Amino acid sequence: MPIGFDEIQVDPTPVGTIVTLKFREKLTKSDYETFVPMIESQMQNGSPIRVLAELHDFEGWTAGALWEETKFAAKHFNDIKRLAVVGESRWRKGVAVFVKPFTSADVRYFDIQEIDKARHWVREA
Repeated sequence: MPIGFDEIQVDPTPVGTIVTLKFREKLTKSDYETFVPMIESQMQNGSPIRVLAELHDFEGWTAGALWEETKFAAKHFNDIKRLAVVGESRWRKGVAVFVKPFTSADVRYFDIQEIDKARHWVREA
């Protein structure tokens, strides 16, 4: 059984709220039903958030998860200021191509060995 959404961490900082999401294996629709309300609760004050998404042993999304991602992205096009995605190099091109049309966020992809660099970048003013 796919693990999917693994953990969320919320970190208020001087540059805004940073939400760290950790994903393992394959994301499903039910994963989105779990973590989207948590993210949306951080957006309630109206200021954009920053997201650090960590992909561990990532295998992609189910069709239902892709649909949930599309709905989330359309609803929150301007609500994310920066999005750092960290994972295996094989996901670099696919994630960037998929995510960019759905957000006005500054999006960058980092290899798993660059996790500290990603954490620093997502916190920059």
